[in-house]
Amino acid sequence: MATVKEMRTRISAVKSTQKITKAMQMVAAAKLRRAQNAAQSGRPYAERMAAVIANLAAGVTGDGAPKLLVGTGSDQRHLVVIATSDRGLAGGFNSSIVRAARQHIDKLLNDGKDVKVITAGRKARDQLRRLHAQRLVETFEVGGAPSLAVAEEVSAKIQELFEAGDVDVVTLFFSKFQSVVTQIPTARQLIPAEVLAGAPRIDLKGAAYEYEPDEATILAELLPRNITTQIFSAMLENQAGFFAAQMTAMDNATRNAGDMISALTLQMNRARQAQITKELIEIISGAEAI
Repeated sequence: MATVKEMRTRISAVKSTQKITKAMQMVAAAKLRRAQNAAQSGRPYAERMAAVIANLAAGVTGDGAPKLLVGTGSDQRHLVVIATSDRGLAGGFNSSIVRAARQHIDKLLNDGKDVKVITAGRKARDQLRRLHAQRLVETFEVGGAPSLAVAEEVSAKIQELFEAGDVDVVTLFFSKFQSVVTQIPTARQLIPAEVLAGAPRIDLKGAAYEYEPDEATILAELLPRNITTQIFSAMLENQAGFFAAQMTAMDNATRNAGDMISALTLQMNRARQAQITKELIEIISGAEAI
């Protein structure tokens, strides 16, 4: 059984840890508001981009359609892009994204598909190295805050692989921020570009219009930008979800530390009482012997 001094040392160590987790919880809570506002502000742009592409795609058919829109006509070679954070201490936030991506990868492999992987975030890279190291073609670090420059680098690598004929289908995995307690692992197909049936249509109030240049030329310029936009939007969603998950995880850690301190304090008091009782018995026994 641990001595009273050893238990005091353990209690002191747990109290120090509790202070750290409490401070991390407060920092995450302060950063969450900005990250949540950034994620919500980025959604209208991504939705408007989807609406424009949906309207343009309706007038493009046949061989003139951009390959980023219609694909290569094959689905044998897949590229899976996994976006997570660089840091941990956020509960199962990063693991849930990687788990969803791994299930998708395993399904593709079982179907006989060729799979390549790009990671944006150290946690995705570290977890995928154990099982799919040979499939990793590129890894990126997202840093402390989402950066359009990083999104452009990831987008450029995706387009390079697609133009080289190394991939047919590209799918992005990230966590969609819904609330402080809910972050949903989400898959979004980047190539061929998804034309959402529910995308809001542009209201021209009955006016007739013509595209100059034609729809295919505009799409050829817009679709690469859409890939960057979707990746950057995913990074913003991840940032908000990360701070929400970290705030919850650190709050739970702080509560657990408090429970441990109470249990250790009770155990220490019992040990100290037992030691005092033992000393009293020894004194009384010695007095009676005399």
